[in-house]
Amino acid sequence: MKMNKCCSRMNKYGAKPTIVGGIRFASKAEANRFILLRQLERQGDITDLETQPKFKVAVAGRHICNYLADFRYKQDGAEVIEDVKGVRTPVYKLKKKLVEALHGIEIMEIK
Repeated sequence: MKMNKCCSRMNKYGAKPTIVGGIRFASKAEANRFILLRQLERQGDITDLETQPKFKVAVAGRHICNYLADFRYKQDGAEVIEDVKGVRTPVYKLKKKLVEALHGIEIMEIK
């Protein structure tokens, strides 16, 4: 797949937004991971690849925030949630813990 630069502006952590196949990714690392996952999906190693799945964080019936993971797919029948991380900010760490606890999932971090 062809990767195109989409923005000249960088974020404060140095990530460069990148477009692959018409999909905008926050960083080159995330775009490269998508390319690899697409290849694995074509080979039949994974299925149901999804970008930016949204998880709601609610406590005692009150909406607190949303968490957008980078990828969700199935591998050997199990659901896998991934986040490509360069910098693990305090906000990310908190949201990750909340989502894992509330949704009963584990988020894999890819560096």
